[in-house]
Amino acid sequence: MMEGGDEMGSLNKKLIALNTILLFVVGSSFAASNVQAETDKDLQEVQQERAEVQEKIEQAEKDIENADAELTELSEQIARANEAINDNENMIVETQNNIENTHVEIDALKEEIAIEEEKMQKRFEVLKERASAYQKSGGNLSYLEVILGSSSFGEFIDRVALVSKIMEADSDLHAQIDEGKQILEEKQESVQEKLDELNELKLELEGMQAQLVEQKEQNEALKEGLTQEMKDAIAAKSDLQMEERSLSSREASIESSLASGQPEINTLSKESSKSSQPSSNSISPVSASGDVNALISAGNRYLGNSVYVFGGGRSAYDIANGRFDCSGFVSWAFSQIGVNVGASTSALSVTGTKVSASDMRPGDLVFFNTYKTNGHVGIYVGGNQFIGSQSSTGVAYASMNSSYWSSKFSGHVRRVIN
Repeated sequence: MMEGGDEMGSLNKKLIALNTILLFVVGSSFAASNVQAETDKDLQEVQQERAEVQEKIEQAEKDIENADAELTELSEQIARANEAINDNENMIVETQNNIENTHVEIDALKEEIAIEEEKMQKRFEVLKERASAYQKSGGNLSYLEVILGSSSFGEFIDRVALVSKIMEADSDLHAQIDEGKQILEEKQESVQEKLDELNELKLELEGMQAQLVEQKEQNEALKEGLTQEMKDAIAAKSDLQMEERSLSSREASIESSLASGQPEINTLSKESSKSSQPSSNSISPVSASGDVNALISAGNRYLGNSVYVFGGGRSAYDIANGRFDCSGFVSWAFSQIGVNVGASTSALSVTGTKVSASDMRPGDLVFFNTYKTNGHVGIYVGGNQFIGSQSSTGVAYASMNSSYWSSKFSGHVRRVIN
């Protein structure tokens, strides 16, 4: 009996040991399965996080590229503005010299006037002497009384001849005096008009110069801001690249642990970054047809990248670099559709056919009284707007309803394209 009981006890112990082994194996397999699942989850999270960081790096690269392009464009605008400022400064100096020369001309004219006045005074003295001689010879008598006072026919003939000569001489003196006065008045008026126009031109140029300097300062401020944005984007990209490398290393570590069957324990916090979106302003093209549409849209290439230069737009260099004054731009725009017109406001003001302001249509020339009558010109585009090279903006669209342009609009409109 004891012997059978021992065998039974030994069998039970073996069964217990076997169950224990089975439980351990099953538990280990279950635990390994849980570790595998956790590791797979970590890998997916790291891969997702890495993908997000890579997207942020791409956005940072776009931000850097956009900022660099804007900086290049601003640098070009600043260079154009600097050149225009120098050119306009030279024009101001030239205008000032012309003003000084005109003052010299006025001083010379004053001396000439003084000489002419002296000559006229002498002519008046001659007339006075003759009048006095008349009084001595015949008293305070008229030419007719002197003639009729003749005592004989011979004396009558002599007096008629004498009076005729005196009257002719007096008439010549009066004509010389009147002619001298008229010449001096015309000279004085012409020189004064020239001086007034030069002074107004100088004021106009000084106003343009102030606007150009202000525009340059604004561009410099924008450039400074963009430079800082670019530095921030580069720094953000650098941080993101470091984070991406860390995530890549962790991803490789997790994949290695999965391959070896060993668990990988690590944590990594997510970081956020800011990204900026570039902004841009666009101008919708005006709806028109045929040559008119081509005329109006010709200047769109210069919107935002041109500058006003007095006398600009008349050379290949100016056209290539967007340097125009108002009439130079208009002349160039018409040349783009094969129409040759003058390059001065005075020439353009008599080009084509004059039409009423109430009947103007896209493509017509509109004139404004700035520093002189019809001193500024643009191309009407419809909707009470026109395109032209404005002193403050370069080539741009402007509203004729604005307080400035509405006060300057002369009502003078010319139609070149029928």
